[in-house]
Amino acid sequence: MNSKFHLAYRPEIDGLRAIAVMAVVLYHFGVPGLTGGFIGVDVFFVISGYLIGGILWAELISNGKINLGRFYMRRVRRLAPAFFAVAIASTIASWFILLPFEFRSFGKELIASSVWLSNVLFYREAGYFDIGSENRVLLHTWSLSVEEQFYIFLPFFLILLTRLRARPGTVLFILVGAWAGSLAACVALTPDHPVATFYLFPYRAWELLTGVVLAIILRQFGPGRGLAALLSWGGLILIAVSILMVRSAGFPGWQAILPVVATAALIAGTSIGEPSKNPVARLLSLRAVTFVGLISYSLYLWHWPVLILSRYWRGGYGSALEGLFWLVLVFALSALSWRFIEQPVRQARELRAGWLLTGVVAAGGATMGLGALAYVTNGLADRFPPEVRVHITASSGFLQDTSRCFRSEKGPLAGIETCAIGPEGKPEFLIWGDSHLRAQMDGLAMAANEAARPGLIIWHAGCPPLFGLDKTETAATPDQDRACRLDNDKIRAALRQFDGIKRLLLVGRWTYYAEGSGVGRDAHNLIRMSAAAGSGLPAAADQADLFGAALHRTVAELRSEGYAVFLLRQVPELPQYDSPEIAREMAHGKLTEAEAAKLATVSLEELTERTRRAEAPIDQLADAGQIKLIDPWPRLCSGACSGMQEGRSFYFDNNHLTYVGAVAMRDLFLPFLSGDAEGGRS
Repeated sequence: MNSKFHLAYRPEIDGLRAIAVMAVVLYHFGVPGLTGGFIGVDVFFVISGYLIGGILWAELISNGKINLGRFYMRRVRRLAPAFFAVAIASTIASWFILLPFEFRSFGKELIASSVWLSNVLFYREAGYFDIGSENRVLLHTWSLSVEEQFYIFLPFFLILLTRLRARPGTVLFILVGAWAGSLAACVALTPDHPVATFYLFPYRAWELLTGVVLAIILRQFGPGRGLAALLSWGGLILIAVSILMVRSAGFPGWQAILPVVATAALIAGTSIGEPSKNPVARLLSLRAVTFVGLISYSLYLWHWPVLILSRYWRGGYGSALEGLFWLVLVFALSALSWRFIEQPVRQARELRAGWLLTGVVAAGGATMGLGALAYVTNGLADRFPPEVRVHITASSGFLQDTSRCFRSEKGPLAGIETCAIGPEGKPEFLIWGDSHLRAQMDGLAMAANEAARPGLIIWHAGCPPLFGLDKTETAATPDQDRACRLDNDKIRAALRQFDGIKRLLLVGRWTYYAEGSGVGRDAHNLIRMSAAAGSGLPAAADQADLFGAALHRTVAELRSEGYAVFLLRQVPELPQYDSPEIAREMAHGKLTEAEAAKLATVSLEELTERTRRAEAPIDQLADAGQIKLIDPWPRLCSGACSGMQEGRSFYFDNNHLTYVGAVAMRDLFLPFLSGDAEGGRS
């Protein structure tokens, strides 16, 4: 391998790596005050672009071409060994620790990260039913995927420009244009699409391009020497300010500019003159600091799985001292990984490319095979005893059959997901609802087949099936909130165009919308509703009043269109039940079977008080014959309401039914599906 295409070793850049990785690690371990510690990833992006971009540019200028084979083998030699070691270790630990539905999800993470697409996976799965970052063992690999996607693009882009005989100045101009476009898109789209701009390569490319452009400028022109101190100290101070001041809300967006510019300034400042005469470069070149920088890749790889799995297994850390223990373990593993995995492979020049590639392909095949096994076996539930599997089954019982769901490209419901149920044929009924409808979907589909009546389901998680409302929800992103209103407007228009559908069932978590918050284990979920502009709804100060007004208005409008309106009474909320948490605590010996059953129960008094304001307008409509009420409470309540029925759990969490529960109570819907019921209270 020709060494002239490697930049001279810069110990201060390893020192900068140390700052970046320590910011990320300490932020994730919950060290107070480091609100912007996650910007360490952005610092890494700039460093990576500077170093790798500089190597590619030097080779291109010197040879007029880039040796792609050599470039990608360097990447493989640098990244693959430690990654696969962490992946295999995480798989073994996850097998012992994670519940089946989480292990199944881990399987997808393992496959996606092995082919550098985990950022796409996490983008697609972020939102209402995401299992949560606290259980994503390989979540941190999103940044590695962004980097590798960038390095698939960059060499080919440079080669293409070279073959088009572009001059160096032209290449730089085009790269700056791509940088500006990526930055503009990131800033413009972050307010409404923060998940996309956080995870996806096009919106992060400008950060890596900052490093690439900087490397080209420094090589071609070089900065003035008088700027060294200003750039070095200014960059270091701004990185510290970013770590202390940047907030996750609205990130990346314009906030990401601060750490990116700071990193570029520091690199530029320490590139001028003699590093030994630059106090910032000397500070960053201290042996202890550069050592952390040298192990930074392994440190980044190991810290997240150790943190997630240990915290999961322990049910959270009992003290700061325990957190410190796990942090020390992370450093020990990282040092060992760097010394015995990273370094030997990088320095073993006798290890030929063919052998290295064979080993990487074998390791990739192993991780993808293990991931596929975890996924197709639904997480290998037989690892746990029967009493735990009751709740494990519930924890994985929220996976409905969506084989008949689709999004029309045209027609009144264009862009909205709909699901056909019952036999083939023109739909005779419509069911419109939120995630509670999704939970009931398989039971409804089975009942529709038994009634031999075709129908259509429209569901939108976290979105009340009511007209004229805007909502802001903590469990949703801003674009998901906006999509709720847009979809409801489309549905409103479409309902006037359906021919032959005369029965409509509304399904929702009505208490959540009336009260504005969850209860018990999900009390942190908040939803604020307001009257949409031009809706004609009163600007009610009390959300329960607004909910009632919207329900009355929606029912009146549906009836005026000729629909017989049915409404499913919300299934009882069980404040302290959550099947994944219950199963986890039982699996780790922290909860008995009797204690679990108690958590799956709620008194009628408590339940009635919780639902009082939401059910007042529903009762008014039912008593007036405006709606037909379908009531599941008698099936679940006798003195108290319980999610445990006949030795099985009917609930996924504290408010959603499982497949088992939905199927067991499907006969409640037969009068509606068959058309035998008329308006009025049951």
